[in-house]
Amino acid sequence: MDPVIIVGAGPVGLTLALALARQEVPSVVLDEGPGKDEPRLARTVVLREDTTALVERLTGAPLAEAGTHWAGWRAIRRKQVMREVTFDDGAKDAEGREGVANPAPLHIAQHALTGALRAALADERLVKVAVDSRLDAIEQEASGVTAHTRGPKGTWWRGSYVVGCDGPRSTVRKLQDIRFPGRTAVERHAVAALRTELPWDGQALLHRMPPWRTSGPSGGEVTGRPLPDGVWRLDWLLPPGKDLVTPELLVARIRETLAGWTGGETPTYELLDTGVHTVHHRLARRWRVGRVFLAGDAAHCLGTLGTHGLDEGLRDAHNLSWKLAAAWHHGSHEALLDSYQVERRAAVAARLRAADQALPLLRGGGGLRAYVPGSARGHDALLMDGHLGQGAIGAPGTYADSPLAPGHLEGEVPVDTPRGAPIMDVRVTAEDGSFVRLRDRLGRGALLVLLIAPGTGVWERKHWATAGIMPRLAAAVTALPYPAELLVAESYPGASAHSVLLVRPDGHLVTALSGVRPTDLYAAAVAALGGPAQSAQSTRSDKAAEATEEAGAPAGSR
Repeated sequence: MDPVIIVGAGPVGLTLALALARQEVPSVVLDEGPGKDEPRLARTVVLREDTTALVERLTGAPLAEAGTHWAGWRAIRRKQVMREVTFDDGAKDAEGREGVANPAPLHIAQHALTGALRAALADERLVKVAVDSRLDAIEQEASGVTAHTRGPKGTWWRGSYVVGCDGPRSTVRKLQDIRFPGRTAVERHAVAALRTELPWDGQALLHRMPPWRTSGPSGGEVTGRPLPDGVWRLDWLLPPGKDLVTPELLVARIRETLAGWTGGETPTYELLDTGVHTVHHRLARRWRVGRVFLAGDAAHCLGTLGTHGLDEGLRDAHNLSWKLAAAWHHGSHEALLDSYQVERRAAVAARLRAADQALPLLRGGGGLRAYVPGSARGHDALLMDGHLGQGAIGAPGTYADSPLAPGHLEGEVPVDTPRGAPIMDVRVTAEDGSFVRLRDRLGRGALLVLLIAPGTGVWERKHWATAGIMPRLAAAVTALPYPAELLVAESYPGASAHSVLLVRPDGHLVTALSGVRPTDLYAAAVAALGGPAQSAQSTRSDKAAEATEEAGAPAGSR
């Protein structure tokens, strides 16, 4: 088959290309730029622990060296600390259970993130990056899609699918005549990146209504987020309107904020970068038109109240990559491809609704909030949850109502991870006997079957792989209609001994079963793939026929 054409070489497009390559799917990335990114310390992103793990898994680069895992977070109102959170990366609690830590989000400059992705792509044989290539036409047909680019090397590109990762002004979205309704300039923030010393070592903070400033929405609001090498990103919420942010205004904000935080005169600082961050709320009506898909800012814009827009874009890439890989290797399955829009659009729409409902309360200054007891503390908690990727505003969506969710299963049991939610990361034993993290096995294009078997960690694999229920479970996994990997864990939060968890290639839980139940396991796997699947023999026959046809095709006919 032809490669997947990815339009846009930002973090989402590059992540998608790497994710497809890890599943042996070739792609072409159309980059309208020169193939490198301008360093901008005022343009940073915040990633949750699972999306950080996704990028590290794809690039092999420890992102913490280029960014900062915050030590904590504090919310301040006037002079009072309203709430403090301390982060940790401990894998176990006092009772030895895994998955209960409070991991810190990662704060990293976007150009550093993109640089790590580009470096990984440089050695990737299955990905071609075409620089100075601006898309201007797309033509679809039953067997594939053709895209035309203009520029010094303008040409036609033949692909199996097209994915628009080309930002909020997406050419792909416009060419497909997809509406992009929503609100423009929901909020504006003045941004400065500077190097200085502040009282909070590695801690981020949200300061509402600082005592030195009383103008602006809700009396003013400033956020401070640390970066490596003593650098901080500061964001000031601007009053509604389109007033220009002059250099004089920004310097005044910097000086009064630093002086207020240090309790005296303005400390020495080095101003490194500035900007204005404008927040938009928009959601594309459709995320799929035939063989054309949208992802990232091309499909949605969100970012107010600390929500992580790029974090959602990376989830788009993770969700779509395994579905495109399944279609590329095993033949198009419309229900599976359609589920991308259903799952991801619903998750982003829920966060947008939550933010839109919260904004009038948080920014109104009066009205309803004046009548709600304890509203100030509640609003600070709501804001904090958004910044930390928690709660209705910030938490990643689950796919409980997904069309890929299985129906009633007699052997299903509850665990601490709801059906359709991202799995927790625990240590597992792979089929070769090695100890790895569960998330390290994601993104390989295979389902994961996880057996909870206390005590196996202290024995060599040869002693338990052929004992007890393992042979029966291994046979059930082999019989599944899709490639699957069998893993074993000592424990999983909320799971009893001998529970069996089925996990999608993007790390979302399909179901948890009590013991080895081959019929339920098979039914859940079929549902996770969008319905009935081809047999292994049928798939092999189709691949052979396809190879024969391609071998006999004249040069240039494809």
